[in-house]
Amino acid sequence: MSGFLQKYGRIIVIAIPMIWLIVFFLLPFFVVFKISFAEIARARPPYTPLFSWEDGRLAISITFDNYAYLWEDTLYIKAYWSSIKIAFWSTIFALLIGYPMAYVIARASDTKRNILLMLVILPFWTSFLLRVYAWIGFLKTEGVINAFLLKIGIISDPIIMLQTDFAVYVGIVYTYLPFMILPLYANLTKLDDTLLEAAHDLGASKLMSFLTVTLPLSIPGIIAGCMLVFIPAIGEFVIPALLGGPDTLMIGKVLWTEFFNNRDWPVASAVATAMLVLLVLPIMWMRRVAEEA
Repeated sequence: MSGFLQKYGRIIVIAIPMIWLIVFFLLPFFVVFKISFAEIARARPPYTPLFSWEDGRLAISITFDNYAYLWEDTLYIKAYWSSIKIAFWSTIFALLIGYPMAYVIARASDTKRNILLMLVILPFWTSFLLRVYAWIGFLKTEGVINAFLLKIGIISDPIIMLQTDFAVYVGIVYTYLPFMILPLYANLTKLDDTLLEAAHDLGASKLMSFLTVTLPLSIPGIIAGCMLVFIPAIGEFVIPALLGGPDTLMIGKVLWTEFFNNRDWPVASAVATAMLVLLVLPIMWMRRVAEEA
């Protein structure tokens, strides 16, 4: 038995996650990719088959019109651009908020560190949908924030925050902030404190030590956190649907409309495939930067 594990143990360990990825990611993607070359049809499922038998011969029916349609209709280009913009700025805001929090947690004592980490993870114990719904109570015209500002006299009229891009940014940053903090924390806890001591001995101030030692060494954590926020944020649907307005255009909302309202599965599959290709490029670039760092 020990000889078998020594010979095939590594293969088994690698095979388990590979099988998981193939079954739950690669196969569904190929199904969506296949549908993107079909045509819409009034049938179940609502698209034409790519392969069929006609008079004993295999007939192949493939069309690229769905991908061409994405470039012809400016709605999809605007949706892609809006999704990238919202995801990018949400990632920047999450980084600006999450980095100091991760730094404080990493420098705290063991007792305080455990408490702070628990507070970061605590929102995951509540339903994602309930957490997003809770922000409606805070951001609406008669909500908690407006009521507080009116009471202390900072504003005279309620501020319109709900159903705006601002509300979408707040929802995304709040929801994905732990995904920024945890990789940064894991990276910052591994930093060698003797490097900071050496920088101080050489006359560097605390700010200069941070900029020349801590910040460069934490780049892998920054990249990991940015990827964990940017990638899911760009395809977000629930937050724009609940907190955003009718003018808030994101690709997740467009996908929902094409799949369930228009029942145009081929175009929706083309949109999803193009979005995946669009995400692969920044992922490859970030991985290269992380490896070089």
